[in-house]
Amino acid sequence: MKGTVVLVHGLWMSGAEMFLLRKRLRGCGYRVFQFRYRTVACDISENARRLNKFLTRIPGSQVHFVAHSLGGLVVRQLFHDFPDERPGRIVTLGTPHNGSDTARHLGRNRSWRRALGMAFSPLSGHVPAWQGERELGSIAGTRSAGIAWFLKDIPKPNDGTVACNDSRLACMSDYLEFHVTHSGLLISRRVALQVCEFLKTGHFSRRLNYNEIKI
Repeated sequence: MKGTVVLVHGLWMSGAEMFLLRKRLRGCGYRVFQFRYRTVACDISENARRLNKFLTRIPGSQVHFVAHSLGGLVVRQLFHDFPDERPGRIVTLGTPHNGSDTARHLGRNRSWRRALGMAFSPLSGHVPAWQGERELGSIAGTRSAGIAWFLKDIPKPNDGTVACNDSRLACMSDYLEFHVTHSGLLISRRVALQVCEFLKTGHFSRRLNYNEIKI
């Protein structure tokens, strides 16, 4: 085994939608665990605390994180509140590191604001600054098929939910874009291969031969 990976899902999700990514990471030789949390009922600090408690039950001297959307913000909060975690790298998929224009737009509507619940604040950009606490790679999607398609003021390119510019983060180690949607980031084989590459080397590969690698 190459090491341990903890998956952290996104808004309104349960982790079940990450099954294919989980399988592919195992195919790359990683031991994979899924962290589940209440995305709208608990604030981000509480979810970071629960993630920290979850990690006490995870074996290994090195623990990596792969997080989708809101999950990436929970991981950032974790390292702010609990900086003494075991060594490891982080890959975020479609995470609005600079806040989500979609969330801010939806938050103007009372019903949508209730639906976003406690997630509205971090999705609006209220998260601790990232100081490069760990090697972090960010992957964004550029296929605009989703709710952002109906919100004409959401910057392009975007993945249908999160604008690419919002997925860029100061002090990140690397950044990559794929022509997939927000949810497509979880099912793309090429994305999964680049996740494995970053966890192994700390960088994405622009020379990766996707046809030669079988997972």
